[in-house]
Formats: sequence, C-alpha cells, structure tokens
Amino acid sequence: MTDRVELFSSTYRHFTDPVSDAVRKETFGADIGQNSWLTVDEYERLLPWLDLSPDDHVLEVASGSGGPALYVAHATGCRVTGIDANESAVAVASQAAARTGASERVRFRLADATSRLPFDDESFDGLLCMDAMNHFPQRLAVFREWRRVLRPARRALFTDPVVITGPVTNDELARRSSIGLFLFVPSGVNERLIEEAGLRLVRQEDVTENAALIAGRWRRARQAHEKDLRRIEGGERFEGLQVFFEAVRVLTSERRLSRIAYVVEKPAA
Repeated sequence: MTDRVELFSSTYRHFTDPVSDAVRKETFGADIGQNSWLTVDEYERLLPWLDLSPDDHVLEVASGSGGPALYVAHATGCRVTGIDANESAVAVASQAAARTGASERVRFRLADATSRLPFDDESFDGLLCMDAMNHFPQRLAVFREWRRVLRPARRALFTDPVVITGPVTNDELARRSSIGLFLFVPSGVNERLIEEAGLRLVRQEDVTENAALIAGRWRRARQAHEKDLRRIEGGERFEGLQVFFEAVRVLTSERRLSRIAYVVEKPAA
C-alpha cells in the first residue's frame, strides 16, 4: 500500500508539469485531468445514467486531480464533493477548483473510501467512482456506505476495470497490480455484493475497449517523453509503469480482464 501511495503522491505533485500535460493530451485527446481509463466521450455517454439535475449534490469517490469532478459540475450544474485518500490529490484538486472559480460548487476533502464516510445519512443525490473500485478490498462495506449516504431512489455509477473474464497467470496479475493494492474478482461477484448491500443493479455495460485503447496510447505517449519522465520518475519507476500499461493493454485487448460499468440504485423509502 505504501508503494501505491507514494506513486500517486508523485503523480499529483507533478500533475501540472508540462510533460504530464503533454502525456495526458496525447493519451486522452480531451484532457480533463483524468488519471484512469476514462475519456470525455465515455463520460458524456455514462453520466446521463445518473439522471442528475442542477439542484443535485454528487459525491465522487477517489476524485484524484479533481478534473473529472469539475467536468461533472460544469456538464450538469450539480454541486460536487470529491473525496480522496491522497493528500497531494486533494491539494491539486482544490487548487484546480479555486483556479477555475468553482470552489463554491465543487469541494474536495481527505477521506478514506474504505472506512465510514464523513457524511450524514442520505446526503447525496448521486455517486461516482471511476476505475477505483479495484483498490477497495472490503467491497461489501464500501457498497453499504454508498447506500447509507445516497438518498432513496438515487443512483451510483462505478467502473471495475479488473473483472476476471478469462485465464490469467500469476505473473500477468502481478504486472497488472504492480502499482499497489488490487482486488480482482470474477464475473458475478460485483452483482452479488451489490444485492447483499441492499442496492439494486439498474444497468451494466462492458467498457473494456476504452481501457485497451487508453492503455496503449498512454504507454506510447510516455515512451515519446521518456527523457523527461525518467528525470521526474527515475528509471526504475518509468520502466515499471511501461510494463504496467502494456499488461493492461494485452489483458483487456484479449478480454481476459474486463472493465465493466455498473449503475446501482438505492431503493425508494
């Protein structure tokens, strides 16, 4: 866990460096500060599943740099609260909100998504968690917290990018999880845990193609900026991340690890 914290801390400390900006633009095209497999086109397609209105208040779990939360606020008119366990991420996100004049509608705070959330019952009209569920080992407890903080009949949207859908060797799993703590689950486990937590599965969709596409682009963009990235990251970390991105590309392209989007709903009172 320490290695993952240090990796992400380093990522966010250098998030606004010119080389980081260049890599994101080459990877995602439309750069909203994402640090996942999410593209703007995909977000625009998935966000309507939450059925949000401008009066709503949304919680983003694992909000990272804050860019996606700011995008949601702009696209929907909602208020957004983002939480992340990484202090550097919260600092970068808060600075981005202030820089764009969005601090009144979009706020960020330090919080552990795997513990009791620092919010009252039924505080939110929607919840987002993009490509971070795989870092939460106590998944049933996480779902139960989501149910607690959601208002009745409101929804959560999340993606799990490491659902096991084919044969994977231990070496491949090690490369895919080389940046820290990962929980790999076979098909059907998320669905069962959603039900056990008292949520209702509304919709799910295979969005693996985006992970395969972005992983390949990310690796190539990093390779094009190798000299600057080695200066920032060091040689060992640069090479390790290149191995990681190639593992993601291969496993998702071959559909042995799949990325699934889920929409769940808290039952009406």
